[in-house]
Amino acid sequence: MRTLSPEQVESLENKIPNESGTPLTVIEEGMWYKGKDEIINPNVHPIQKKASAEMETSKMNTVSIIEKKRKGQQLTDNEIIWTIKAYTNGEIPDYQMSALAMAIFFKGMTKRETAALTAAMRDSGSVFQWPDGTPPKVDKHSTGGIGDKVSLILAPLLACDELWVPMISGRGLGITGGTLDKLESIPGFNVNLSAEQGLMQLDKIGVFMAGQTNDFCPADKKLYALRDVTATVPSQPLLISSIMCKKLAESLDRLVLDVKYGSGAFMKTKKHAKELALGLVDAGNSNGVKTSHLLTETNEPLGHAVGNALEVIEAIEVLQGKGSNDLVALTLDLAAKVSNCTRDELNVKLQNGQAWEKFVAMVQAQGGDASALDKLGKIHKAPCIRTLVAEKSGTISQMDAESIGYASVLLGAGRLKTSDQINFAVGFSEIKKVGEHVEKGEHLMSIHATSEADVLTAAKQIKVKIV
Repeated sequence: MRTLSPEQVESLENKIPNESGTPLTVIEEGMWYKGKDEIINPNVHPIQKKASAEMETSKMNTVSIIEKKRKGQQLTDNEIIWTIKAYTNGEIPDYQMSALAMAIFFKGMTKRETAALTAAMRDSGSVFQWPDGTPPKVDKHSTGGIGDKVSLILAPLLACDELWVPMISGRGLGITGGTLDKLESIPGFNVNLSAEQGLMQLDKIGVFMAGQTNDFCPADKKLYALRDVTATVPSQPLLISSIMCKKLAESLDRLVLDVKYGSGAFMKTKKHAKELALGLVDAGNSNGVKTSHLLTETNEPLGHAVGNALEVIEAIEVLQGKGSNDLVALTLDLAAKVSNCTRDELNVKLQNGQAWEKFVAMVQAQGGDASALDKLGKIHKAPCIRTLVAEKSGTISQMDAESIGYASVLLGAGRLKTSDQINFAVGFSEIKKVGEHVEKGEHLMSIHATSEADVLTAAKQIKVKIV
């Protein structure tokens, strides 16, 4: 046997836990032990191990943990697990958790710390348990864009591939819309499913789309509310753990991430989006979920519609073999990342009606009125529908996604706070794309509003450039 030098031990610290400082000794290739008894396999990520029942909680001290992170030191897995558990149970007050969040904001976290934080937040509540022998579980997450209705198409499409798609979605807040709000524009559609109902639906049709239950990642709910009022929302470790804990709680086999950048996205530059994407992917892979990503630009709306019912109508067009080229392309690109099928095979399922039939089956299974799908435009018709026209002839060089997103919120399609009510009918349709040529007075988009005053307010927000 060969005993490693202190320098060699230090070089391995990021790979092999050695909190005691005891020299590591080689037993056989791929196996290490520290001290006398404990054997560690470096191929097993340390956060995959269950925290010992003897976590030495008596030695855990919130102030010491805050101080340690304030100094830029790495927290141990047990310290992170204890902190999240204690905060979720109310043993750590908000003012101390705020201090720790701010320390993380300024000092950051290592990949290992971020992965451990993500796992601890996942395990703060219920985690889906799947029966043995069931199909691979797959899902997709988007960091949010304007007119992003991909999930409505992608979920039923993947279910045509003998996969299970347990898609837990959220509501809109700010300028980005929420999948649950869009689904609820379908009369009768129920987004509140129990775990048992979800499992039965997966077994029957392979897909459900629902909101998270109260016992799903409760630590994230508490910590997100705290971050929102302490200016720590942009912290990358906190952002990554918040996004990924909910997806990991689905107990997935594969996950694809649509990380957006541009005027209509949280990340404004491709560089920052890539940094976030790599962090998200690492947190997923470190926790046993095969995770991939795409970086997508969102300087203009995706597709031709923005607004809840209007986006469902556009998604239905794609499911029926039509629709906007950019929306179809992105859906296929993302689906191919987690599918057993090739991109071309998925496109066949989209064009031949299989995905549409699966979507209808999902609507029916969740209490929705499938007969209403082809008449949503009549069911949710805004009182005022007006046309925004080009002020001059030329080629559209900008159709600013952010300004259209803000305008949609002013119309009532989105929320500025969680208690705001959503108007399913309002928004924008028939939006022209960048690169299209228009003549003076030609249609640029239709504005769907509740009043003429709202039409004027929305029109003033929109930034369009024609050259």
